[in-house]
Amino acid sequence: MNNTLALDSLKLLGEQITDSLKQAEKFKLPKTYQKINKIVVSGMGGSNLGGRILSAVFDQELKLPILINADYEVPRWVDSQTLFVISSYSGSTEETVHAYAEAKKKKAKIVVLTGAEPNSAKAPLDKGKNPLIALATKDNFPCLSFTPAFNPSAQPRLAIGYAVTLLAVILNQAGAIKLSAKELTLVAGKLKTWGAKLIPEKSDNVASKLADKLFGKNIVIISGGFLAGNAHTLRNQFNENSKNFACYLTLPELNHYALEGLSWPKSNVDNLSCIFFESSLYSPRVAKRLELTKQVMAKNKIKTLSASLKGATKLEQSLEMLQLGSWITYYLAEKNKVNPLAIPWVDWFKKELK
Repeated sequence: MNNTLALDSLKLLGEQITDSLKQAEKFKLPKTYQKINKIVVSGMGGSNLGGRILSAVFDQELKLPILINADYEVPRWVDSQTLFVISSYSGSTEETVHAYAEAKKKKAKIVVLTGAEPNSAKAPLDKGKNPLIALATKDNFPCLSFTPAFNPSAQPRLAIGYAVTLLAVILNQAGAIKLSAKELTLVAGKLKTWGAKLIPEKSDNVASKLADKLFGKNIVIISGGFLAGNAHTLRNQFNENSKNFACYLTLPELNHYALEGLSWPKSNVDNLSCIFFESSLYSPRVAKRLELTKQVMAKNKIKTLSASLKGATKLEQSLEMLQLGSWITYYLAEKNKVNPLAIPWVDWFKKELK
């Protein structure tokens, strides 16, 4: 099986960030887009992952609430004071195109974030075939369109460097967060250094070791709150890249229900494996909860693994987890002997839905 395109995209996470900053240099939101009191990021699958990651990382700094809208419909409270980000890698996702029309009716401040679905993994972006670009142009809404040059796989879930960075540009200009190009460039450089230790040539690397230990298991991803968006992202990537069932739980919430679900069925002992993402940036109470949760897992004879994040900031650790997790799913795909890019059931479903 030829996984070259997946490998190339994984290696280029840092380049995706720096390329995004370059492509967004001339993008400007209208000043009226700062007159908002809430934010919606509307997109499906890989196209909403940037919103999930940023809303979790900046939860304590965000000046406005962010809702991720993964549906055809939009919330009733959407109005003229809502920044409504329409996010679709292809520009043709049917739920997202429908949400665009609904948000327009409600006079929301719409901004479109999109690329386009290329004809093949190596084909150039064709903006002329992107429905959302056409709609935004017709309706005179701002549109941040990008060419995913550093995502040769053409899969949105492997282009999250673009998703995070370009959405950060929009949120920064709207006054919702403060994140400079310098900060993003710095973390992009660190990702290049960290990523060099995860490539297949480094056979004894942490990502491949964790994949070996997760092989044949139903996977439970566990993290603290500021990494909740990453846990959601990694769940998606285990499902799509590795074709492996996975779910995620977050601290401290999981301590109020999930611990009691470990006893049954008895096959949990053989089938479940929990991977904890550890961080020195968790609050002391969450850190203690993490250690006690591990003890409960051990008492129930559930296999546990740990990955320690070393980044200096929440954003660095978030992107570090994104990078490490993506590589784990790639190596698990190899173990499962599946193509990490193919999504046969999703493709079948879309075909039948027409």
